[in-house]
Amino acid sequence: MIVTTPAEFLAAYSPERYPPTALATARAAFLVSPTGFSLAAESATDNRYMAMSSTTDAARALGEHAALANALRESVPTIVFPGDPATPDAVFPNNVFATAPGKLIVGAMRHAVRRREAERADIPRFFRDLLNYALVDLSAQPLVAELTGALVIDRARGIGFCGLSERCDLAGARAMHAAFGLKLTFCFALATGEYHTNVVLAQLASRAVILAPDGFADLAAADAIAQVYAPRALRLTRAQKAAFAGNAIALDADKVWMSARAAAALDAEQRAQLADWGFELRSVALDEIEKAGGSLRCCVGEIF
Repeated sequence: MIVTTPAEFLAAYSPERYPPTALATARAAFLVSPTGFSLAAESATDNRYMAMSSTTDAARALGEHAALANALRESVPTIVFPGDPATPDAVFPNNVFATAPGKLIVGAMRHAVRRREAERADIPRFFRDLLNYALVDLSAQPLVAELTGALVIDRARGIGFCGLSERCDLAGARAMHAAFGLKLTFCFALATGEYHTNVVLAQLASRAVILAPDGFADLAAADAIAQVYAPRALRLTRAQKAAFAGNAIALDADKVWMSARAAAALDAEQRAQLADWGFELRSVALDEIEKAGGSLRCCVGEIF
């Protein structure tokens, strides 16, 4: 079922109808190294989080990324694929490649610089030939679907939260609903200037959410999501959202990962809330990588 209003979502959802029966967190993760790290001017046309006036330090980005991969191994086995200077946004692979049990999904990207990522053969071969995953390729379809950038998923319940923007249209939302095998998808418009849902919403191990209400075009949409996870809904300020505190991920049941900048933006009460909900806050410095307009969650492809 796909719904497009807060009222429809709240009418469709109930804990009895959507119990947590599947894996809530990934079995492993994959990253793509920021080889030749730079900022993609094409992506900046609809990503206001990019620091286009800044210079970039490729060596520093590589160091941050290596530290991230090592840190995430506390939660899950983590694989790193090589990057390519011709695809500078590849450091954020979750928008192009994502998984559901037994499937690798390839996204339909808005920008040509990102469509080149979808053409690389090594990641599909890894999943197809080594893990025996089926390939679901959306990249040639007449739609825009930037996977888990646009779609935040409660994996245990099979519920998707899809923010519509230049990076995902309704046709893309329908295609992802089918590809991920979701039971219920709530589609809503992102606020003007927002490009990906995973900057304004994080779903944590199917039991909590972090959300920035001002990132939604309709505050009622944010309220509806918060209501479903109440009281485990951590609301962010505009400044905390800008620091990427919404770009977080739980790779296991008891840790939430975000960048050092994002973690520093949280106040004591918010940190205490996460702890009360059973999450240890873990962070990694990603200041250089964040110049490209994404943060820790964007760097992580999940393997289910």
